[in-house]
Amino acid sequence: MKVVVIGCTHAGTFATQQILAENPDAQVTVYERNDVISFLSCGIALYLGGQVKDPQGLFYSSPDALSKLGATIKMRHDVTNIDNQAHTITVEDLDTHETTTEAYDKLVMTTGSWPVIPPIPGIDSDKVLLCKNWAHAQALFEKAASSKRIAVIGAGYIGAELAEAYSLKGHDVTLIDAQDRVMPKYYDQAFTDKIEQDYVDHGVKLALSQKVASFDTTATGVTITTDKETIEADLAILCIGFKPNTDLLKGKVDMADNGAIITNDYMQSSDPDIFAAGDSAAVHYNPTGKNAYIPLATNAVRQGILVGKNLVKPTTRYMGTQSSSGLALYGTSICSTGLTYDAAKAQGINAEQVIVEDNYRPEFMPTTLPVLMSLVFNPDTKEILGGALMSKYDISQSANLLSVCIQNKNTIDDLAMVDMLFQPNFDRPFNYLNILAQAAQAKVAKETVK
Repeated sequence: MKVVVIGCTHAGTFATQQILAENPDAQVTVYERNDVISFLSCGIALYLGGQVKDPQGLFYSSPDALSKLGATIKMRHDVTNIDNQAHTITVEDLDTHETTTEAYDKLVMTTGSWPVIPPIPGIDSDKVLLCKNWAHAQALFEKAASSKRIAVIGAGYIGAELAEAYSLKGHDVTLIDAQDRVMPKYYDQAFTDKIEQDYVDHGVKLALSQKVASFDTTATGVTITTDKETIEADLAILCIGFKPNTDLLKGKVDMADNGAIITNDYMQSSDPDIFAAGDSAAVHYNPTGKNAYIPLATNAVRQGILVGKNLVKPTTRYMGTQSSSGLALYGTSICSTGLTYDAAKAQGINAEQVIVEDNYRPEFMPTTLPVLMSLVFNPDTKEILGGALMSKYDISQSANLLSVCIQNKNTIDDLAMVDMLFQPNFDRPFNYLNILAQAAQAKVAKETVK
């Protein structure tokens, strides 16, 4: 069996490993247009901010490691065409520019995503940089050293982390976004208000509800003109989102409107010999029961493994995702899973929300810390749809528990009384998630009485 894997970051790396583990006799060839594989782009801000001293730790595999497993690795090879009727691909060696045609029995599309680059005048400038891969990280590290004023465009996760990292390194940072809040896809306003205040307290200028109209490169930097003001910077970083790299299969397999490849529960596209995983594929989003585009490393890793398990025959179903995610800003942990209240309402989903703040352990302890919590749920079925937590205390595993609740279609009644340990070092007789769900129960009871 000849298997071609196109692209080798998270999904491609794990797919290759799993394919060879399941099918040691398979002839697996990996084509990667870059000169590195398995780069953890989520660590870029940590590297730029100085928390990660050795950037090589951001790579968890290598061409040599995959070769030792039995794969043939073709670095700096760009696949330029896929003929799924003939089961062949056309490949260009980017060093020699030699073009070859190779046959396959099974093809794995793990080409990932690329930053969205809108057609804004002046955007094609050496002072407007991207933040996605290892080459981008190196360019940012080099150019930021001589850039006092840095503008970050896009207040999603990547932009939010970059703004923090550069502010802590002493740069004058402006965070620009067309939305009126930071990270609105992940957090409701009770959370983003606190996050924004942290930015202001650390000297970050927030330029929200502003659309960039143009970039003008000057001898000393770049002038960013928005629909409201003019911002002067030495360097601008574009982080406004990602789109799937799937043009090679356009018109050949079923895709979502944005080009993400739609798969079945076994990571198989509408062409039975083509599988897709990672940022090139749609995910099965459990809170809505629909396909969605959610480019996260966690999704890519799991989907890649499933490709390997299901390549020959359907074996292990995809469980879907809750889009669980988190970050730490200025010493505060912020995590979310599932739908925000605003997102649920925007999609016409019947939803209610409770927001509670409580200390994670008793006040008689030497110290304790408050936890801000949100729970989104269907008031009729009581099914949990989403949640978020924010605290100086590490609440990341509580977000994971909420993710399991959504995965398993648990209700607020389940979460209100589920057994959790009690010991004053750790929590109260009722864990703070129990308390959150009990608040949701009280809200439903109050509405029922009305």
